[in-house]
Amino acid sequence: MMSRSKDNSEVRKGSIRKGVYLLPNLFTTGTLFAGFYSIVASTKGDYQIAAWFILVAAIFDVLDGKVARLTGTTSQFGVEYDSLADLAAFGVAPGLLMYAWALTEFGKLGWLAGFLYVVCGALRLARFNVQV
Repeated sequence: MMSRSKDNSEVRKGSIRKGVYLLPNLFTTGTLFAGFYSIVASTKGDYQIAAWFILVAAIFDVLDGKVARLTGTTSQFGVEYDSLADLAAFGVAPGLLMYAWALTEFGKLGWLAGFLYVVCGALRLARFNVQV
């Protein structure tokens, strides 16, 4: 009987630990959602809304790192997921916003400039991941 109780408490502690890992990833998902919504707003011509959602993504991005450090739940999965969310929110979303708002009239040169911004963001995130 005694060992059975011990096993249940270990399982319970493991599931609580998994739940704690979920918390920073929910903030990362918020970052990804805000970036995606910014992209949607840019395609609809709502440039001000798109810009605001990039700022909302920045808030979520700050919070996911703080929560992960406070709860001691940093993981390699979290680092990779955060990088992908950051690329969408701070690479693709601003690149598309810039293109749709100001660079469309430049044709191919305009989308090339927007794409160059995305590439620079991706390279910066990849460099950061390799250094970590």
